[in-house]
Amino acid sequence: MTTYDDAAQRYFAAWNAGPGELEKAVAAAFTEDATYTDPLADVRGHEQLTAAIAGAQEQFPGFVFRLLGAVDGHHALVRFGWELVAPDGSAPVAGFDVAALAEDGRITSVSGFLDRVPAV
Repeated sequence: MTTYDDAAQRYFAAWNAGPGELEKAVAAAFTEDATYTDPLADVRGHEQLTAAIAGAQEQFPGFVFRLLGAVDGHHALVRFGWELVAPDGSAPVAGFDVAALAEDGRITSVSGFLDRVPAV
């Protein structure tokens, strides 16, 4: 299995991938039947994951997901904090995710938690 840091880096590469790279980045980070669940989304598989990520990118144009703190893991589980950074450097959204990994190091499931969200 790859390292926990590698899994997290592929995860962020998928969330930050441009339109021409997104499907390939999702396939590199997630297994074909991977699930992603947070307070705003509950999706399964590459197609739905790609759509969810593209939707977040449309909602927050020019923003970048960035690792916040150290990656931690044990067995086939990895957890990490993250923030969504605006072009001006502010980070209005932050949270943490817990992911389960397959033998090949790709993510099979993500449980996401939002710690900071902007008021609507």
